[in-house]
Amino acid sequence: MNTPLTSGIDRIDLMQTFVRIVESGSLSAAAAQLGTSQPTVSRRLQSLEKMLGARLILRTTHAMKLTDDGERCYAQAKLLLERWASLEDQLHSAGDEPVGILRVRAPHAFGQDQLIAPLTRYLQHYPGLSVDWMLNDRTPDFISEDIDCAIQVGNVAEPSMVAILLAEVPRIVVATPALLRQHPVSQVGELARLPWIAFSTYYRNEVSLRHDDDGRMESCAIAPRMSTDSLYAVRKAALSGLGAGIVSAWIVKEDIAEGRLERPLPGWNALPLPVYLVYPYSSYYPARLRKFIEIMRNVMPDLAETQAPGG
Repeated sequence: MNTPLTSGIDRIDLMQTFVRIVESGSLSAAAAQLGTSQPTVSRRLQSLEKMLGARLILRTTHAMKLTDDGERCYAQAKLLLERWASLEDQLHSAGDEPVGILRVRAPHAFGQDQLIAPLTRYLQHYPGLSVDWMLNDRTPDFISEDIDCAIQVGNVAEPSMVAILLAEVPRIVVATPALLRQHPVSQVGELARLPWIAFSTYYRNEVSLRHDDDGRMESCAIAPRMSTDSLYAVRKAALSGLGAGIVSAWIVKEDIAEGRLERPLPGWNALPLPVYLVYPYSSYYPARLRKFIEIMRNVMPDLAETQAPGG
């Protein structure tokens, strides 16, 4: 016979709390993600264990480990919560209307510049939705950080993730007109004469360029005066005349149009960077994620200076 819970918390809430504890790695992290206190999370765990009549988690001062019953409970709770979310969507007529909070990780430069306009249109179209828009250039831990999806520039190395190729970002060599007058360049090998700013995420001591017409590749060694992992910093340093740099074409479009920067070798470009939408595999995806995927696939190739995959 089931004993009613004196706390008044229903079984779905208890299982959601348990799953969050497991996936975040600790009671304190689960409490932060759920917007509650660690004692509350601890009480919910105890209530679930009491209701099931089984110990689910073994805790010590420095570690937490699932019991065999805890492993079974976690696997079943994940499936049940996915089915429950699907049922709620259907019963609330929200199957095609995004509701709730979508948590998205995006790169700093791309996320605060190129993607704000489509994100705004998305939110204006769906008033029942909110987005937690987190800017960080590293690959997220989707489970422990409670991330729904990520925009990732560059190749995706994690095979357990769904990765949708949205667009490609052209990359070009730029420098100030004054620097190019001081160090004239007519072929790729002569780029070594220039002082350089290295965008360390993608190149450090060598640059490789491809010719637009015939696809041939050429490389040359560089000795950077400055290395940085910030695309904005590369642009600002290039504008200051510190050196040449390879940047995403969109970030210097106006600088080139207004003559502040030039391309020393038009027709020679670094390989474009793929832009992916990445998210974990699941048996159920809420409408807020499905619609976000849809809008990103539609708008990404039309953003300034991006191109369709393979374009």
